[in-house]
Amino acid sequence: MTYELASSTWDHAEPAAIQQVIDSGIYTMGKHVKQFEEDFARKFGSKYAVMVNSGSSANLIAVAALFFKSNNPLKPGDEVIVPSISWATTYYPLMQYGLKLKFLDVDLHTLNMDVSQLEKALTPKTRMVTAVSILGNPACLDVIRKFCDTHNLYLLEDNCESMGATLNQKNCGTFGDINTFSTFFSHHISTMEGGVVVTDDEELYHLSHSLRSHGWIRNLPKDSKIFKPSDDDFYEAYRFVLPGYNVRPMEISGAIGIEQLKKLDRLIEIRRDNAALFQQLFKNDDRFIIQKENGKSSWFSFTVILNPKYNLSRQKIMQALKEADIQFRIITGGNFLRHDVIKYCNHECVGNIVNANLAHDQGFFVGNHPYDITTHIRQFYDVLSKTADVLMKEKMAAYSG
Repeated sequence: MTYELASSTWDHAEPAAIQQVIDSGIYTMGKHVKQFEEDFARKFGSKYAVMVNSGSSANLIAVAALFFKSNNPLKPGDEVIVPSISWATTYYPLMQYGLKLKFLDVDLHTLNMDVSQLEKALTPKTRMVTAVSILGNPACLDVIRKFCDTHNLYLLEDNCESMGATLNQKNCGTFGDINTFSTFFSHHISTMEGGVVVTDDEELYHLSHSLRSHGWIRNLPKDSKIFKPSDDDFYEAYRFVLPGYNVRPMEISGAIGIEQLKKLDRLIEIRRDNAALFQQLFKNDDRFIIQKENGKSSWFSFTVILNPKYNLSRQKIMQALKEADIQFRIITGGNFLRHDVIKYCNHECVGNIVNANLAHDQGFFVGNHPYDITTHIRQFYDVLSKTADVLMKEKMAAYSG
């Protein structure tokens, strides 16, 4: 029986929603996307939500919006503090808009940014922190928010892996000046492809709304701060005010999202039930370092880092997992500094990057699912434990010999 990395969160409601859109004959962004945005903002307690075609696009639009603010916009050459572990498209928009990235190591146990290094990273050129909650586990968003407020910095919160997570009873994805979510297939809810930009700032909302659709002003109120209206409706309908993109979602995605949001709480409840067993099995086995929950995780997946003091072979562990038909992968994108693309990035490391490298070299994750996977989790621990036992006995035998 295969232990898969991801599975569908759909039932009969999503195909029915798709069929409703097909029957309408209107496939481009319309009323279903608008309703999903309203539902999403309400669900997470924010004023505004803008749906786009992916979480990666959400990050792009969020960064772009901060560059076009009327007051105190970001500028090329400004510095942004980032964690060393995240997905590639956390970093790409920052690079593409000419920011300098200041990389911090991660905490070995939470896998999130090591906030003890924030002050050390601060310079007169620092303008923003990008906070990422890795694989459902809330980063120290309260600490980062306070740091940003103290030093007049923007906070961009990339919550693409952590929908439904909370810290101090506040939803992750709402701590930042602007925040992003993903609704990709393997994530907590899925609209096939999709992402959402969330903010309480009206100007950032209007900027994101415009940047999503070619940089035009269509459907923005005439009192918006990002343009001065004219009385010529003919030109206003196709008036471009920003160098935008076309990252609009399909109407089908919006319709699916409406149905998926209704299920989110239950889906995360099940993931947390699975996580309770995972934590129970691994809590007293220090051969394996598992993710320590900060706040209330939405448990995207289950991470394992092989404790370096036992010098276990990850290659042999992974071979045993393959033979047991257990799927696994690198933790998020691993240490971004270790990828070839870093040569295109204007960056600097703050302090030594130790834990991100350990996660990169000795870590992996297996999937969590929106259904009971008790059997899979027990099998996973059994394979890991037995394989580690064999490897440790081999080392002892070799040492004795």
